[in-house]
Amino acid sequence: MTFIYWLSWMTFGAGFRSFYGLRIEGREHLVTEGAVLVAANHQSYMDPPLLANLYDTPTFFVARKTLFRGFCGWLYRQWNAFPLDQEKPDLAGLKHIIRLLKAGHRVVIFPEGSRTFDGNIAEAAPGVGFVAAKSAAIIQPVRIRGAYEALPRGASFLRPSRISLTIGPAIRLSPAELKQAATKDGYDLLAKRIMCAIHDL
Repeated sequence: MTFIYWLSWMTFGAGFRSFYGLRIEGREHLVTEGAVLVAANHQSYMDPPLLANLYDTPTFFVARKTLFRGFCGWLYRQWNAFPLDQEKPDLAGLKHIIRLLKAGHRVVIFPEGSRTFDGNIAEAAPGVGFVAAKSAAIIQPVRIRGAYEALPRGASFLRPSRISLTIGPAIRLSPAELKQAATKDGYDLLAKRIMCAIHDL
């Protein structure tokens, strides 16, 4: 864990607990070791540090490619974030996630691809199904609530809210399920399964 990551982890964690009464439910389901694909709904810019605070060890994050400019690009890399092009299919970015997972790391991904416009959960892009099938990693569904109210799209200031994270049972794909998912339709079905697991929390 780099100093910048540790300092941010401590600062954000204290802020979430103090100002937003952060509540975490389902800790008994949290997988803390090995390759884990953490899949969560995307409510605001607060989501990555919220999810980072679930773990005592560093986590990798996917971020929009356009954010990696100047000082912000340096800072995002200190936070273990790496760019993914949302404007077009980014196979290289998806393969990078798979390599990290195969190396035993934990990676956070937002299946919807972008922040919600209205607080509701949107459909998942098939990319998350591709990553899950190719990496064979454990999938950890997490439901975020309250972050949209605290910092919705277009907001310039933080707002009062109560934030909670609900951790669902891990999804462990069997060899048969991995084989079944290894098609274009299979990736899409797996992405929908992951999104349903988040929605149902």
